[in-house]
Amino acid sequence: MGFTNWTTIEGFRLKGLSGNTELQVLSFVIILFIYLFSLIGNLTILLLVCFDLHLHTPMYFFLSNLSIIDISSSTTTLHMIFVIFTTQNHVISTWACMAHLYIFCSLTSNELSILASMSIDRYVAVCRPLHYHNIMNWKVCGLLASVSWGFGFIEMVPTVLFSAWFTCYISKEVDHYFCDVLPIRDITCSDTSVLDLYILILGNVNIFILLFLTITSYIFIITSILRISSRDGRRKAFYTCSSHITVVVIFYSSIVLQYIVTVSGNNMGSNKIFSLFNTAISPMINPMIYSLKNKDVKSALQRKLKLLKLL
Repeated sequence: MGFTNWTTIEGFRLKGLSGNTELQVLSFVIILFIYLFSLIGNLTILLLVCFDLHLHTPMYFFLSNLSIIDISSSTTTLHMIFVIFTTQNHVISTWACMAHLYIFCSLTSNELSILASMSIDRYVAVCRPLHYHNIMNWKVCGLLASVSWGFGFIEMVPTVLFSAWFTCYISKEVDHYFCDVLPIRDITCSDTSVLDLYILILGNVNIFILLFLTITSYIFIITSILRISSRDGRRKAFYTCSSHITVVVIFYSSIVLQYIVTVSGNNMGSNKIFSLFNTAISPMINPMIYSLKNKDVKSALQRKLKLLKLL
């Protein structure tokens, strides 16, 4: 296949999930259901946190940030599946592709940072309960959230610039359902060493440093919980962290499978499956975890439903 200069490319062709027509119909229905369920769940969490005074706490402030990220991430990526199925148009412009890449990667980085901020919040709640409101005040929460969002969007600028500097491609077809950095890199014939080095450094910063911060927080949390003499006290302390631990394990597992395992195996088919878990399944599961395992959220939902009945 001949090389194509960047200057002559007006767009890429997204291959999508599958070339099988019957499988496309089934996957469209399933993914649409998952997306709508995820959207309803995260919007419910977001609205409850906004309008219920009982949920105006640091924990739910970070949870609302997580819901915004999940809504944005799933909408940014999954809408291309819906567009391809309904219009049969697989073409996306180069700049729209770069925008896709930037928004998705930035939101992924934001979620890593928000989860790390939530681990700090849980550490203070369990290990420093008497000073919790003094330490985790709104100024500190706002600062942590601002740094998480700002850092994520700033650090992904070089990734997009390095990708936009590619001058030739062996194909216009991207073997994915949205523009991600690995599928774009795999079809270029330009030198990718600078991009690869930056991704390696970025991966160490995002995954290992933030994961180290999260793990360290939970080491102190578990140590403090084990020191509690009362069995009910230990159970209650662990209960306050169980939802966050579950979300962290799911999200980091999907990231590792999507980027590390896929890169080592060089299998873009598995990359699409793991990406689908990260962009569709995980955003759907998160509000379920926090609602089913959280009495405050369930109580807030019951209060709002009773209020609606009275209206």
